[in-house]
Amino acid sequence: MNRASSVVILVVLAGLGIGATYLVQQSSAPRIATEQRLIDSRNLLDLLPADSYDNQPLEQPLRLDDAVLTNSTLQGGYLATKAGQPSVVLLRSQALGYTGSIDLLIAIGANGKLVGIKSLKQSETPGLGARIADWPNAWLNAFAGKSRNEPADNGWALKKDQGQFDQIAGATITSRAVINAIHDALRYFDEHRQQLIGNSPHE
Repeated sequence: MNRASSVVILVVLAGLGIGATYLVQQSSAPRIATEQRLIDSRNLLDLLPADSYDNQPLEQPLRLDDAVLTNSTLQGGYLATKAGQPSVVLLRSQALGYTGSIDLLIAIGANGKLVGIKSLKQSETPGLGARIADWPNAWLNAFAGKSRNEPADNGWALKKDQGQFDQIAGATITSRAVINAIHDALRYFDEHRQQLIGNSPHE
């Protein structure tokens, strides 16, 4: 076998290998994408009780108007439903912390009460404000059940600021940013309830 024949065979084999790899990637891409969506969904939605929805909330994005709020900016929203009725609105919020942006997922029930809050991204000081990223998070869990007017507006602050909430130890600025972002999200929900959940009855 001469050198030219060997080169041709190698090129053909390489082409077949590349073609086979391409076909395998193309055939498995939808499955991989589906699995990734499920992982993303679980990571985002683990703040919701499993029995609070029966749809795929991340596939039901909400259109948000006036998303730049007093202390934060809404990056997007999703609707969780059960038996076809709105059950929870999920708002992705971004606020400025001590060292950078803090991204939160804030879940608000159709009744206007907080279901849960989760930190999605942050760059706060390790051992201090960065504890906002712990999951589950006892400090964030303390907000469950609160609403726009419960407590009243002046209660949505740290105790050191004459409000009703404790802070993350050693992380005053981080704590203030998160409290303000949560209150912003609750105000937004109340002011845009019709747009977000329509005429759905609430408890």
